[in-house]
Amino acid sequence: MSVTPESVKELLSSENLGDRLRGVNQIRELEPVIGFELIQSAIGDSNSRVRYSAVSQFDTLGNQNLDLSLELLRDRLLNDSEADVQAAAADCLGALKLHAAFDDLQRVYQTTNEWLIQFSIIATLGELGDPRGIDLLKEALTSENELVQTAAISSLGELGDIQAVPLLVPYATNPDWQIRYRVVQALTHLGGAEAKSILETMANDEVEAIASEAQKALRSV
Repeated sequence: MSVTPESVKELLSSENLGDRLRGVNQIRELEPVIGFELIQSAIGDSNSRVRYSAVSQFDTLGNQNLDLSLELLRDRLLNDSEADVQAAAADCLGALKLHAAFDDLQRVYQTTNEWLIQFSIIATLGELGDPRGIDLLKEALTSENELVQTAAISSLGELGDIQAVPLLVPYATNPDWQIRYRVVQALTHLGGAEAKSILETMANDEVEAIASEAQKALRSV
């Protein structure tokens, strides 16, 4: 049976959860302009799994109407009852580069107790590319959650602000090799004399993957 706007709309309005989940997933098979219209009902579904699936599609559908996407995603970020839906909203706000959401992202990061939401906000700041993000990323570097720390390091690299290099120095010798590996990647993005100096030291790291990545970065500068 072929997927049509009508068949998807019928599934989305079903009282059966399985139907609604199938419907929201089938939106991916429709033209984006039609998918964006239909996703708007799914984003407010009573079931969090449906809402999560709907919100997660905004990174590809949201460009159909950025103003409306901002409104809908901000609502889910600020008001949804489930952390994974809020986290998905944060991801998409960054993917769509909706800079108007920066203050909301910052406020939620500083007020939520949910590590998953904090992680998603910090991880998306690099993609968002807002220069205001560096202060929040600096704060996230001191998080007690190492996943949030790691996301902050990566986002600092993506943000591309050279003033991030001194912030990363203490993490170049972190006992967690995964954090050191992310530092190498971030410094590669950032460049500059200070970053090169740190990479030269990390090129002798005891972990082969880190040393190899640092050596590769030095060959390209």
